[in-house]
Amino acid sequence: MDKNELKVIKESLLKMRQEVMVEVQGKYAASREMGDEGNLPDLADASSNAYHRELLLNLSETQHQKMRDIDAALARLAQGEYGICAHCGEDISPRRMEVRPFSRYCIDCKTDIEKFGQ
Repeated sequence: MDKNELKVIKESLLKMRQEVMVEVQGKYAASREMGDEGNLPDLADASSNAYHRELLLNLSETQHQKMRDIDAALARLAQGEYGICAHCGEDISPRRMEVRPFSRYCIDCKTDIEKFGQ
């Protein structure tokens, strides 16, 4: 990859990271609002609020994982290892990197890892 391609990839990853950050902050704020109501809710409301708060926190964990994946991709980019499978060392297909720019594994290795838990 040439410098321009690397620059575009980096900008794309940074933009994705910022979008995830905004999502996480919004979900965190919504979760806090559910717990900061001034009046005492009845038991059904309290149960519903607890469920929704847990759901939001779980969604946020998914988003945090995506941020960790993006950060790892940025680190690989800086080290010159971006687009190289962390398992077999072969190039990851450009199409896969286009669809999932923070991929660590080629499709064959990812399939094996999911199938066999390597």
